[in-house]
Amino acid sequence: MSNKQKLELTWIGKDKRPKLEPRILLEDPARSYHAERRVSDGDLFDNRLIFGDNLLALKALEREYTGKVKCCFIDPPYNTGSAFTHYDDGLEHSIWLSLMRDRLEIIRRLLAEDGSLWITIDDNEAHYLKVLCDEIFGRKNFVASMVWEKDAGRKNDAVVSNSHDYVLVYAANFDIWRRCRNLLPKTEEHTKRYKNPDNDPRGPWRQGADGTAKSGSDSLRYEITLPSGRVVTPPAGNFWRFSKPTLEKALSENRVYFGKDGNRLPVIKKYLSEVQAGIVPKTWWPSSEVGSNQEARRDHLRKLLPHIEPFSTPKPERLVSRIVEIATHPGDLVLDSFAGSGTTGAVAHKMKRRWIMIELEEHCHTHIIPRLRKVIDGDDPGGITDAVDWKGGGGFRYYRLAPSLLEQDRWGNWVINRAYNAAMLAEALCKLEGFTYAPSETLWWQHGHSTERDFIWVTTQNLSAEQLQALADEVGEGRSLLVLCSAFRGLSAEAAAERWPNLTLKKIPRVVLARCEWGRDDYSLNVQNLPMAAPDAQPPRDVPRQGSLFDEDGE
Repeated sequence: MSNKQKLELTWIGKDKRPKLEPRILLEDPARSYHAERRVSDGDLFDNRLIFGDNLLALKALEREYTGKVKCCFIDPPYNTGSAFTHYDDGLEHSIWLSLMRDRLEIIRRLLAEDGSLWITIDDNEAHYLKVLCDEIFGRKNFVASMVWEKDAGRKNDAVVSNSHDYVLVYAANFDIWRRCRNLLPKTEEHTKRYKNPDNDPRGPWRQGADGTAKSGSDSLRYEITLPSGRVVTPPAGNFWRFSKPTLEKALSENRVYFGKDGNRLPVIKKYLSEVQAGIVPKTWWPSSEVGSNQEARRDHLRKLLPHIEPFSTPKPERLVSRIVEIATHPGDLVLDSFAGSGTTGAVAHKMKRRWIMIELEEHCHTHIIPRLRKVIDGDDPGGITDAVDWKGGGGFRYYRLAPSLLEQDRWGNWVINRAYNAAMLAEALCKLEGFTYAPSETLWWQHGHSTERDFIWVTTQNLSAEQLQALADEVGEGRSLLVLCSAFRGLSAEAAAERWPNLTLKKIPRVVLARCEWGRDDYSLNVQNLPMAAPDAQPPRDVPRQGSLFDEDGE
């Protein structure tokens, strides 16, 4: 294989990619929630809980959050086969890979330059997912495959009792991430080896270089005179573990210990104050350190939400907190696009990180919102609450995905969705055209901008030449305006561009018809919901199609 070739994972349908519609997000204030008072100056209120298909929601976040997510943790469906009864093994595997690929590509763009992605997965797809992530992130940005002991027990009715899952870790840029990732805090287990038997004013220490070894060079055989006056030399075939210059330097710094009576072989001290502030994470994460599925289900969720059936395999808060601790600092943004029971948001909130969670299923309302309300109210005694001294505070905003911008009329023509008002239409078309939606308070023709001199205006009017002339005069020289309108009368787009060089005219919805898959609301990973064959185009869910609930007069 040449240096330019690379190993790629192939599967059925890999070349098929969805043409995603960048939906706008609509806040529902009735479901948003915040504390009644500030608990601390670090309270965070602008967190986001998004209800809707997570692929469309990720696309909706792309323009605003590209390059801003510090840590993404996802716990996707594991593709165990139990949810894929309608498909043979090869097809279920291919569907799972395609749906994961589409999500991971957007997540990669959302990550900050020093950001990282953490994915929990089991043996069914872990190794295929590793190769897929290598393609998307680059093998050089693979960090590690953590082994998490999800179950400390033993299942005696199994062929082999499965006790672990993996946590795959990828950096947006490994060279940057390795310099900024955090160490884990020292525990008593790590510091108990440091003692201070001689009351050294520099504090506790442990043995660094000491004694003799079975291998070495002649330079490591020399006489040492102990404080007691005894002269010692390594026995035949042995060598000191440190060179003579090293010993002399340590002696000059008064960091050599010869025992209480000054008659022991020398030990060069290694002070606790001189070692790095924390400990390097290992790839083995035992349940005693980060919790298990049983802990999350039994000790936390059942106590927190006693009247709600807990998830069968929820992730413990201690697991997510370790990830957040390694990958972020307070105020950083954490993303979870498979929110499940809401553990990521709960942990990020308690650790004073900003967060975004996405969830399609109804447990967004039955599990996540009640859980977050308790966290915000300071009424969540479990998980990491005591460890981080959480007292409550902050809040979140609840959003849902807007319906598709276009719907079909009774004749099958794509038209602007009737659910859209003027502001929604302007915001949606700003996203589609790559503009930042920022309506001006003083200039009626500025709905958004792409640069300081380039603007966009959206209208459903049929514009005349006189209106366009007045608009061009107001825009003036040195600025450009993209005009999206229903129609313009009396001249072609080419003629208009020649007459008004500061205006670019485009007709809606024709200008966006080929951009996206319109009217599709479900790209979920539950493949039982997927059709066996491509269906005819359907109108958006929850939005009635013209002619279906109306008579021929549209009344």
